[in-house]
Amino acid sequence: MALTKVLAGAQVVMPTKIVPGGRLIVEGTRIAQRAPEDAQVVDVSGHWLVPGFVDLHNHGGGGASFSGSVEDALTAIRAHRLHGTTTLVASTVTDDMDFLVKQAGLLSELAEQGDLAGVHFEGPFISPCRKGAHSERLLRDPDPAEVRKLVDAARGRAAMMTLATELPGGIDSVRLLVEHGVIAAVGHTDATYEQTVEAIEAGATVATHLFNAMPALGHRTPGPIAALLEDERVTVELINDGTHLHPASLQLAFHHAGAERVAFITDAMDAAGIGDGHYMLGPLEVEVSEGVARLVEGGSIAGSTLTLDRAFKRAVTVDGISVEDTVAALSANPARLLGLHDRIGSLDPGKDADLVLLDADFALKGVMRHGEWVVDPQLG
Repeated sequence: MALTKVLAGAQVVMPTKIVPGGRLIVEGTRIAQRAPEDAQVVDVSGHWLVPGFVDLHNHGGGGASFSGSVEDALTAIRAHRLHGTTTLVASTVTDDMDFLVKQAGLLSELAEQGDLAGVHFEGPFISPCRKGAHSERLLRDPDPAEVRKLVDAARGRAAMMTLATELPGGIDSVRLLVEHGVIAAVGHTDATYEQTVEAIEAGATVATHLFNAMPALGHRTPGPIAALLEDERVTVELINDGTHLHPASLQLAFHHAGAERVAFITDAMDAAGIGDGHYMLGPLEVEVSEGVARLVEGGSIAGSTLTLDRAFKRAVTVDGISVEDTVAALSANPARLLGLHDRIGSLDPGKDADLVLLDADFALKGVMRHGEWVVDPQLG
């Protein structure tokens, strides 16, 4: 029987309060209410204990992508776990349908094993006007029959699909996704305000990396940003790497949507956790320089090299977001969106023992997943 661990002395961030000098009890794979007398006590005074991070939108890391082999996918998962992401949804990138069907099957096996929380299809049903780092020749309108083909290929593990819902078949595809329990996300879109409202009414509940790959907010043509921010049913993804968003845009999203509707994501590609160099994003070449990924052809930003521990630290120390609201954006909100809030997303007793240990300056010092240390506590 595994020895019960008691992590003592940290500021423990709970859903409704921060407990100074708190105790967190880990028994087996779960957070427990009480500790036996022989429990192992680990003094983590001067640190923060927060729930493990949940990434809804991630294309890879550690030099590997979710468009590769099973081993590539496991490499990417491991790379992000080292940075506190204990729950991860694997995102595909636009490719031909046969490849995406094959990849959906591969990734769904990892989801069935518990390594992933599901599959997110970003493309090919997106707008050529807002394609970003997606191959234009492989884009297509969101035909519900093809949407269904990808959902079926994921064998119940499709978590989300990003669509340009203004395209022919877009609204019908949103309805199909909702019927099958898949999150419909509006993104890489050239939609008007009115078209976006129609998509939300049809069941779309996520804004894929709000502000990026969509028309700018205009005072006469507010476009999708205003529609997505104003509707309480919509969770907005934000890439908080200092490149994708100006701090004022991030503040606008928090102020208007409220902290309970923000989910920080990485939109990471292979270079996350590795560094500068030459990479591939699906079929497209990417050059990473000074931590910023751009397409070799055209120069479009091509995902990020972000990890969620960096997103946490930036939110608190640069953007002035409270620790409680940052934890909500990195853990509680995405867990709720995925329907996993009964297991993850907070440090309540009974939930999975997924947690991150941060020092007083919010640098990562330990990661636990299912009661086992992924990154041993660095307390020196």
